[in-house]
Amino acid sequence: MKKESDIKTENIDVIVADDSHEVYVDLILETIANAAKVRGTGIAKRSHAYVTQKMKEGKAIIALDGDEFVGFMYIESWGNKQYVATSGLIVVDRYRNQGIAKRIKHAAFQLARLRWPKAKFFSLTSGSAIMKMNTELGYVPVSFADLTDDEAFWRGCKGCVNYDVLERTKRKYCICTAMLFDPANPRCIMIGKMFEEKCRGEMLSPKIPLFN
Repeated sequence: MKKESDIKTENIDVIVADDSHEVYVDLILETIANAAKVRGTGIAKRSHAYVTQKMKEGKAIIALDGDEFVGFMYIESWGNKQYVATSGLIVVDRYRNQGIAKRIKHAAFQLARLRWPKAKFFSLTSGSAIMKMNTELGYVPVSFADLTDDEAFWRGCKGCVNYDVLERTKRKYCICTAMLFDPANPRCIMIGKMFEEKCRGEMLSPKIPLFN
């Protein structure tokens, strides 16, 4: 395990995960659970099999410092792929505040946009850092009614400590803020283009540009 003083962010690879990365799944789940506990925030719980399947399908981003786990995020689609969410963003404590979370978020967003260019991207989060990153990408605050009505998505919220709030309000609101990126929305398109220009030169891995 590297000390913070030994960390060099330029050596950290942010790549599309595959089945070879299953060895990190238990550590990923433990890191997510511990972070939620420390922050006192809710989070939808995922199983080892669920995260592994995301890796096998090429729907996850992992950050590694050599063989050491740094961070992770996965992609979900709902409503016959009309809605997409990038979820579960986590960075190991000693690697935080070095821009790694933003690199992972940007990579996941780009990967998802390439796979589902016409889908609406939504986010439910209580974290100010995630809200800021979403805003930079072109997401706008919306009501819960603007999100997917896919029951599979809402069942995933049952693992959150705040699920009772969602139930009591009949899904009208909760602790989280709802945000949406709509590729048909001119404002989202404009901000998205600005984002692409800003991120040119960023790497999905040492050899793959985030934007060509």
